[in-house]
Amino acid sequence: MNKDFSNTDSSRTSWLILAALWALLILLAMVRPLAVPDEGRYAEVGRWMLQSGDWLAPRLNGIPFFHKPPLLHWLQASSMALLGQHVWAARLVPALNAGLMMAALYLCARHWAGEGIARRAMVMLGTSLTFLAGGQYVNHDMLVATWIGIAIWLFGLSFLHGERPHAGLARWGFVACALGVLSKGLIGLALPGLVIFVWLMGSGQAKKMLSFPWFSGLLIFAVLAAPWFVLAQHQFPGLFDYLFGAQQFGRYTGTTFNNAQGWWFYGVALLLLFFPWLFLVLAQVGRAAQVNPQVDRRVFTLAWVWVLAILIFFSIPRSKLVGYILPVMPPLALLAAWGWERALGHWRHAPKLWAGLVGLALSIAVITNFMVERVTRDRYTIDIAPTLNCLKKPGDTIYLVGGYPYDLPFLIRAEKQMVVIQDWPTMRKSAGDNWRRELFEGADFDARAGEVLKTPEVLPAASQQAGHWLVAPRQHAPADDLQGWTLVKPGVGWSLYRSTPPGVDMAPMLARCAVVAP
Repeated sequence: MNKDFSNTDSSRTSWLILAALWALLILLAMVRPLAVPDEGRYAEVGRWMLQSGDWLAPRLNGIPFFHKPPLLHWLQASSMALLGQHVWAARLVPALNAGLMMAALYLCARHWAGEGIARRAMVMLGTSLTFLAGGQYVNHDMLVATWIGIAIWLFGLSFLHGERPHAGLARWGFVACALGVLSKGLIGLALPGLVIFVWLMGSGQAKKMLSFPWFSGLLIFAVLAAPWFVLAQHQFPGLFDYLFGAQQFGRYTGTTFNNAQGWWFYGVALLLLFFPWLFLVLAQVGRAAQVNPQVDRRVFTLAWVWVLAILIFFSIPRSKLVGYILPVMPPLALLAAWGWERALGHWRHAPKLWAGLVGLALSIAVITNFMVERVTRDRYTIDIAPTLNCLKKPGDTIYLVGGYPYDLPFLIRAEKQMVVIQDWPTMRKSAGDNWRRELFEGADFDARAGEVLKTPEVLPAASQQAGHWLVAPRQHAPADDLQGWTLVKPGVGWSLYRSTPPGVDMAPMLARCAVVAP
């Protein structure tokens, strides 16, 4: 056993550092409004699941939303059930997974490389934008990255246990794969399998696969991962084709989805997410580990295979998003820690440089956290939501024109579906990869829920009935949509209107909420 591994005081210090970084993550998560569209969308899906009691079908505005499996939504609904329907309660789910990612990195690095390397790798990950920004972002990326990483760590530990793989660790690896699949689909199994297969073949350990507990491991995986897919497919025929075909295989091979980028995209993404530590990874190119060559060389190889296999996998499709590359961050942190020890570990000014770089990384993360709100302020409804909450009565109907304000239903804790106004027959023929397609494709699974997708013809009559509200982008162009509606509150990005039937005096309600209608 490595000498540092048994140093209780040193280990306690590392856990305190981890706790402090996680506390900073939680603090940052509490001071930023929901980013849209992603955070508004996924936080609301979890909130609706809790409110509706439907834990089988994730729903957006009450309409089935089968882009991803439900683990994120289950966890968010549970978090909000315990802590209330707050933004920070929704963000607690990715934050807990980010903390788990960092703890797994620390434990495995300590086992293989000692306390010093493990702590440095942990701090590098914990001070990066990966952890302090990605770790609080409400979507599926941190969940699946964490479980992919844990699966690879466990499989790696199993195969390096001895001449025969450790069966118990391998089975826990299949548990992690099941949770990865429930987080975001097939990559939860495919990517750990790809990394481990390439690593075993490249490091001369292929024969160990014959002793791997395939039957019991895959049985555990199926018992955990399969039930939701089977039940959901039974209730919503066509789910498999949509989720695995269109949303996963189709997005990987297609050319019409959002955010098409070149081959260089993830290089830039890694630089941003892991600045300044990424430069230390370059010191590892072409080198073998120095301590305990028989084990460390294979761990070193595993780290590089992990990074390169996933990087190449996600660089193939045209559609690329920053969050896809999160699974490579744990091995990058380990490689960066090794790079520091080799390049700077014995330099007499290394402690000062280390402190300066940690401070720089933390400053970048904190500043970025506050800049995001300013840059995206015109997309929020946070300035009109309190007014709507104050004025609306139970049973009132909210109409949406000109767009879909993803954060609004979460902010007002909507109890009924909002009516979404579009030329839906035309949108079905021409809509790209956007919110319109999310809604009408979901409505194909539940026609009754899809009845809230209305065309503009309903607006004139709705404007003359009490208890109706309309939300539209502030720069909404079609004036005909707004005829008969009274402006209640203009916001930065969205404006709130109220129906004005004859004989209804709005003044008392406006006064009660201290709202002055322009």
